[in-house]
Amino acid sequence: MGKRDFDKAASGWDENPRRLKMAADIAGAIRKSVALSPDMDILDFGCGTGLLSLHLQPHVRSITGVDSSRGMLDIFDRKIMEHTLKNVKTLHLDVEAGAALPGPYHLVVSSMTLHHIRDTAVLFHHFHEALLPSGLVCIADLDSENGLFHSDPTGTFHNGFDRAEFQRVLENAGFSHVTASTAAEIIKPVDRLGDHRFTVFLITGRKDVSK
Repeated sequence: MGKRDFDKAASGWDENPRRLKMAADIAGAIRKSVALSPDMDILDFGCGTGLLSLHLQPHVRSITGVDSSRGMLDIFDRKIMEHTLKNVKTLHLDVEAGAALPGPYHLVVSSMTLHHIRDTAVLFHHFHEALLPSGLVCIADLDSENGLFHSDPTGTFHNGFDRAEFQRVLENAGFSHVTASTAAEIIKPVDRLGDHRFTVFLITGRKDVSK
């Protein structure tokens, strides 16, 4: 299965009200789980058009949005310019193609990106390397579902994740104090089945300096 063309999807990305609400809900869940502060530097992995980053930006020192889609980042860059945001920047790179994440950061966040990543275990090691000692990770993604969430499954390598298994993979990558909560609920129509409820988890962990 090939990758989804996010460059093509970028122009209409922010027109989906469910997507806007989900970003706000996930940002709220992160703020409840992590004490954001004006001396904190954040990496937003798979930032897209910046929906999550822009919710977190007022509460931290800096945010670097990373994405493999140039089209998504072009829209994010326009928002940065329009709002004259001095503490936000974007970086175009593809970790799956071998690029290394920048760092170090106090916090790595990622929202609804991991189900598009083939090998999440490898990515978690990248996150671990990008964090300062005792740095934090906050990952939001779909709970396990039966493939109904995406009408077009292109580029979807996981039909959500089992929370317990996800936590174990994070722990194996060198994170401790791993906890999970529900960050958002999404109600969306699924073909002829009508509206269907999907849940989004937020899993947090702390970089274990002993690993």
